[in-house]
Amino acid sequence: MDARSSPDEDSRERAGAIRTPIEQLDPAALATLGNLEFVAHSVVEGFLIGLHRSPHRGFSVEFAENRPYVPGDDVRYVDWRMYARSDRYYIKQYEEETNLRAYLALDTSRSMDWTSTPGSLLTKLDYGRLLAASLAYLLLRQGDAVGLLAFDERIRLRVPPKATKSHLAPLLGSLARLRGSGTTDAGGAVQEVALRMRRRGLVVLISDLLVDTGETLHALHYLRHQGHEVLVFHLMDPGERDLPEAGDAVFFDPEDETELRTDSAALRPEYRRAVEEAVRSWGVECRRMGADYHLFTTDTPLGAVLGEYLQKRSRLG
Repeated sequence: MDARSSPDEDSRERAGAIRTPIEQLDPAALATLGNLEFVAHSVVEGFLIGLHRSPHRGFSVEFAENRPYVPGDDVRYVDWRMYARSDRYYIKQYEEETNLRAYLALDTSRSMDWTSTPGSLLTKLDYGRLLAASLAYLLLRQGDAVGLLAFDERIRLRVPPKATKSHLAPLLGSLARLRGSGTTDAGGAVQEVALRMRRRGLVVLISDLLVDTGETLHALHYLRHQGHEVLVFHLMDPGERDLPEAGDAVFFDPEDETELRTDSAALRPEYRRAVEEAVRSWGVECRRMGADYHLFTTDTPLGAVLGEYLQKRSRLG
């Protein structure tokens, strides 16, 4: 008997794939759909449509231009049209009060330009690129200003924050041309962002965090001390979460090009504990300073990551 799928089964499978929301697609499949601007537009608009349809409203997607009046507010800024419609007093908020200024700091070191399964999983850099593009699109869509800083051991790209729609295309064009190289100095990059941000804002660090932990945490602490909000997206390849169950393995450090040959089965429990401890430590240190920390593997649909960003954004008002 032929065990192959019937035409009806094949058509049902294709229909199910088509019905999958684009922001929930496998990131590697998503990357093949078009250029960065098209993918970012599709992911964000699909994500927001899904939020509006969802009965679970954990956070707000839109941000009001008015806020309720409180005693002591200048009556010159009362929105009388809102009062006529609602019989309640609201204060008009102007651009400098309502808009957020954000910097996306993307790690482009050689360790980011790696995948455990070429053809099936994106490199961490390609995943970070899609994520940064989607965040940039979402920020500009909400009227926020977004800038970009790409780094390895030195700064490779600086794009100052702007809130205009025309800012998106050149920003994404620069993002698309980035390539992985060099070692990593995340601490220096974060310090440069701190020096460039004259107003309080949000810094989103996108990195595999194969960095000097002490220097990076010190720089993040400095950002928080300056009053900035910090969101850390820790990217990890699924192959980095655990070692193969058996067999010889060669471990290669792409940044200093050293190799280590060993039996992966013997190291597996210790390696797993080391990874879990590193993740736990980053989470503890970030919470201690008031920063948000999230670990994502490169097979995570982008919609899940955008959800964490919007949770953060909604708390900023």
